[in-house]
Amino acid sequence: MATAARKAPAKSVKSSGLSAPKPADFTKDEELAAYRHMLLIRRFEEKAGQLYGMGFIGGFCHLYIGQEAVVTGMKMALIDGDQMITAYRDHGHMLAMELSPRGVMAELTGRRGGLSKGKGGSMHMFSKEKHFYGGHGIVGAQVSLGTGLAFANRYRENKNVSLTYFGDGAANQGQVYESFNMASLWKLPVIFIIENNRYAMGTSVSRSSAETDFSHRGASFKIPGIQVDGMDVRAVKAAADLATEWCRSGNGPLILEMQTYRYRGHSMSDPAKYRSKEEVQKMRSEHDPIEQVKARLIDKKWASEDELKTIDKEVRDIVADAADFAQNDAEPDPSELWTDIVL
Repeated sequence: MATAARKAPAKSVKSSGLSAPKPADFTKDEELAAYRHMLLIRRFEEKAGQLYGMGFIGGFCHLYIGQEAVVTGMKMALIDGDQMITAYRDHGHMLAMELSPRGVMAELTGRRGGLSKGKGGSMHMFSKEKHFYGGHGIVGAQVSLGTGLAFANRYRENKNVSLTYFGDGAANQGQVYESFNMASLWKLPVIFIIENNRYAMGTSVSRSSAETDFSHRGASFKIPGIQVDGMDVRAVKAAADLATEWCRSGNGPLILEMQTYRYRGHSMSDPAKYRSKEEVQKMRSEHDPIEQVKARLIDKKWASEDELKTIDKEVRDIVADAADFAQNDAEPDPSELWTDIVL
């Protein structure tokens, strides 16, 4: 199979001719859809944080607040059958792949209506139906698995692409580079999406990475890379269009470094004292992905303040319903300990 897959030498980074495209020119419907989807992720994560503080969610819980434009823009470029796999900051990815808010929230609270029947929790949720393959708690482990999904696509000779997400901290893991090598050698249709939110747990990129331009991380494997404004959903959509077309055309893997920012700590147990409140507030006030879309909608007279408030209420109602379901659903029967086990 390896020999058959190598029909032509991979293009070098310099000869690929790839560069960051201009942000997409959204229609009114696209702006409204992006606004609604990002707002759903934001409100869901805010509610998850509240439920964690109330004791309904236990264990680890990593919130995606601030990074909503990345998954929203990428999802807009997908076709049926494209896969997504990510790390433990995964609730936003699930919602972007249209998994049920009730199912996600119920899994967070460990209830039988959860996507993994209440047995996986925050970091381990899956949906074969929606082509979402987790949710992985081991740093960088999903990169090899996402490369495997791309290998399956190559083997089946379909046009599907694997979107493999990981963070700036995971970008220093060894298995990532083993995956890069395999993906480039066999020209696998995988987009490696590095969500650079500036802090690997509590350590800034400048202190933990010798090469802080993560779009260059695939250079020695002849994998092109592009830096993207991950706080602008239009820039993400444009990069997603380019990357998916690149992969579907048989050119092999591509790296997208999404320059984004998380407003909360690494997890709910992280007070985030390694950065100033002023830094976070500056990002919120100048680069918030949702507020950017809101401002464009109002400036172009595509929506009024009242209309956007109505959307917010609708989203809050969906999230409130999910939270109510998750708090009142039954816990798994003890017999579930012995189901879904491969011996």
